[in-house]
Amino acid sequence: MSLVHAIDTPARQKPLTAAMLRDLSTRSDRQGALRTLSHYAAIAVTGALIWLVSSRAGVVWALPLILIQGFLVAFLFMAVHETAHKTAFKSRVLNILVGYASGFVIALPYDYYCLFHWEHHRHTQDPDKDPELIVGPKPRNETQLAIAYSGLRQLAGRVVLMLGHALTGKVTVPWVPENKRAAVVREARCYVAGYALLLIASAALHTALLLWIWVLPLLLGQLILRPYLYAEHTGCDSTRSAFQNTRTTYTTAFMHWFAWNMPYHVEHHAYPSVPFHALSRLNRIVDGDIVHRGAGYVAVTRETRAWFRARFGRA
Repeated sequence: MSLVHAIDTPARQKPLTAAMLRDLSTRSDRQGALRTLSHYAAIAVTGALIWLVSSRAGVVWALPLILIQGFLVAFLFMAVHETAHKTAFKSRVLNILVGYASGFVIALPYDYYCLFHWEHHRHTQDPDKDPELIVGPKPRNETQLAIAYSGLRQLAGRVVLMLGHALTGKVTVPWVPENKRAAVVREARCYVAGYALLLIASAALHTALLLWIWVLPLLLGQLILRPYLYAEHTGCDSTRSAFQNTRTTYTTAFMHWFAWNMPYHVEHHAYPSVPFHALSRLNRIVDGDIVHRGAGYVAVTRETRAWFRARFGRA
């Protein structure tokens, strides 16, 4: 379900030829497996350390590890995103399996997100059609802005939506077409059933392990994920050009690894067929044409918060 062509890109300073794009768009099971296994391995190791420390010294002593786990778990969003484009792996089956698994971990149904994200790419920065803007924050004061940046409203919103799909069997959001609604309902019911089974198992075993290594980290991780996501488009232009309506943020290798290279977000929106592992190469070609350039996420978060504040009273 990936978009395979550039979307209204301006003339290149260093032209990207069809042959170059074909080469950049080569997908790799090895690269996808390396990124997926390293991400999940980091979660498993940190989770084991949380269990070890909390069981011996108490949960309070494990809080720093829980915060680290929060980053790792929340940023599985990037695995869901890349597999939604079917570019994480060459194998379509692997894309779907990793997408479903990662979506389950972060309470984001995969099939639903694919449809949501497709519309986002088609209508980026269109206030009437881009789902990210339709469901996005319209804060009117500092309290609402703080809640938006916590990410908890967005997480709660998607959980409530998933429960609504599962319990009512109805899907009304406009980005899910009629012929896909039954599949979205089935998916939501599978996810909810899975969570219910885990809750029952935890109660039967009298353990809060999943709370400390998964649920609480997922909540805390939104504090990092949400400002990261706002950096992608907030304050950018409302045009059809990916080089104007999207921001690339220049950041650390660590962030690039666990964000699956999505800080190169202009590059991704301009050429969505290019998989995550080739975006750094693409950046070297198109870097000179990028309009919105972030100098790290601390600086960009200051910019995006200022952009929201400037619109207090207009929402």
